Amino acid sequence: MSVAAAPPPVAGPTAADSAVTSVAPSTHADFQRDGVVVLRALFADWVEPLRTGLDALMAAPSPLERSYQPQGSARFFQDLCNWQRIPEFEAFVRHSPAARVAADLMGSRTARFFHDHVLVKEPGTAVATPWHQDLPYYCVAGSANVSFWIPLDPIPREICMETIAGSHAWPRIHRPKRFDGSDLYADDDRIEMPDIDANREGFPILGWELEPGDAIAFHFAAVHGAPAVCPGQGRRRIFSARWVGDDAVFIDRGGKGSPPFANLTLRTGEPLDAADFPLIYSR
Repeated sequence: MSVAAAPPPVAGPTAADSAVTSVAPSTHADFQRDGVVVLRALFADWVEPLRTGLDALMAAPSPLERSYQPQGSARFFQDLCNWQRIPEFEAFVRHSPAARVAADLMGSRTARFFHDHVLVKEPGTAVATPWHQDLPYYCVAGSANVSFWIPLDPIPREICMETIAGSHAWPRIHRPKRFDGSDLYADDDRIEMPDIDANREGFPILGWELEPGDAIAFHFAAVHGAPAVCPGQGRRRIFSARWVGDDAVFIDRGGKGSPPFANLTLRTGEPLDAADFPLIYSR
């Protein structure tokens, strides 16, 4: 499954909705069925700008930077919500094909940017990303949503993010955890995530070998995880861009979600309409 990508603007602003990029109906159907698709070379022209922005971010992380480095492990760097201060990230949000493609995948008239997330696993990072769903961490509810997981380095299949096909349609959201294994929310009576790694053959696990500029598009409720990066496997730099559609509404999760948007004045059930979440595409 692939789409044709429009190049980034060379000079001056370009309206995002002028991009001709769209996805095939079969790709939309695959996304709706599986909650995940791979899009080949969609952001190939944006790899170098995103690398430049990522380097700037790692040189001057934001207050939301969250890195993990257990003893004996290389660093797992993460940072969130930097599109308003990293010019290359803002250019991607406003001028790449992402918004139009997100709307097509979601089956939405609109695409509103939710947030960016940078994840860098250095060679020798022993930290695996545990199986989880993103939705219970986010201050948003609604069925129209999509994340783009965009590698800026070649990704062998063995260190690629993995997703369980169809899990976005599971009848429940599982109990979210912190990386240390503790519950994110006190007195959370939701069922814990099943032990997927102990029964991998029992789940339709999808993963791919990826090139820089490919993208995995997945639903916020899709169950996914990512392995550690062994020494000698190379860096795994990821720019993730998250989008919501027509039915997105704010939900107050008590300030414990990720990322935190402490400045929001929205109330639960109100449309996710705020300066932090710009409307980028509308049909």
